[in-house]
Amino acid sequence: MTDLLETPGTLDVAVIGAGPVGMTLALALAGGPYRVRLIDARPRGAWAGDPRALALAHGSRQLLERLAAWNDDAATPIETIHVSQRGGFGQTRIDTGDYRLPALGYVMRYRDLAAALDRRLADDVLLDNCRIGDIQPGDASVSLTLLGPDEPRSLTARLVVHAEGTPAEDPGVRVFDYHQHAVVAEVRPLPPPGRLAWERFTPDGPLALLPLANDYAVVFTVHSTQAAHLLSLDDAGFLAALQAQFGNRIEFTACGARAAFPLALRMRRELSGQRQVWIGNAAQSLHPVSGQGFNLGLRDAWELAETLLAERGDPGRPAALAAYARGRRLDRLGSCAFTDGIVRVFSNDLPPLRIARGLGLLSLDLLPPLRHFVAKRMIWGARAWP
Repeated sequence: MTDLLETPGTLDVAVIGAGPVGMTLALALAGGPYRVRLIDARPRGAWAGDPRALALAHGSRQLLERLAAWNDDAATPIETIHVSQRGGFGQTRIDTGDYRLPALGYVMRYRDLAAALDRRLADDVLLDNCRIGDIQPGDASVSLTLLGPDEPRSLTARLVVHAEGTPAEDPGVRVFDYHQHAVVAEVRPLPPPGRLAWERFTPDGPLALLPLANDYAVVFTVHSTQAAHLLSLDDAGFLAALQAQFGNRIEFTACGARAAFPLALRMRRELSGQRQVWIGNAAQSLHPVSGQGFNLGLRDAWELAETLLAERGDPGRPAALAAYARGRRLDRLGSCAFTDGIVRVFSNDLPPLRIARGLGLLSLDLLPPLRHFVAKRMIWGARAWP
């Protein structure tokens, strides 16, 4: 770290946050005209113990393959998604055969994706064990104060990219609390999962089962008051609660460690500021239903890299950052409306809405164009690219 900070001159791009989204941006800019550094408060490899599983759309695989950072050995393909609601009629299946793709998406542990990206980083790109103490934007550059194991140091960059994750208190971020928690775990099913994922809507919130090798990665959404109880149960009690919520199509026989995360919609009002831009969870964090949020963050990183590489001059030029923000508007708002609408419509037990949900699921099943519309946005985002 010391040698890098003592190097004279100003960085072109400083990326705060070396999670998968920040690393994706750094790799997409590698070999271009900019001097880029990733700055992270954690030590390198801190993600090695992360328990989460990620649902990666096929569009995200395409993006990561362009960076030579796709970990095929760690990915379990999803070929079919079964969607239904508990206590009501209507269901649909989305199959990869309708789209001439090897899979609709993939399930991968967070740590495996992070490791694949980390292996591609040049040795001098990452400044780890470095917290940001102060940020002072100016007309020509941004001054950063870095707090590391030694005394505070200063760094300047022509553009600062915020990829450090979900913001806490920030007046520039609108927050809607769903009053739900996601309880996550890996469970062993009978029969084995194959390549089938389940999205089961319940009055408490959506329940997702994502195939991960011989197990399912479970995202069990419950009201915030129930999360602590689920975490306190022994394995048999947790599996019984999961079985009651899901039904009897699958038998759950064992489970691993559990964790819970509060769920809220957070949307930053402005994606760009004076020589600063926000991507990934720093820009928006969505409900995990349909697995849109992380894939949206990867697209943020990719499109920002394309904007900056096309610029080839000053990466912090206001017009370029404004163009990036405009270009992301449809994907961001579309993904937000898609996930938020699903949560609001499906997370209740009102009889009229239960009937409307059933009719909606039946329509998806009977009308292929409508089903394809939904599927393509799950695969490639609100703009359904490529």
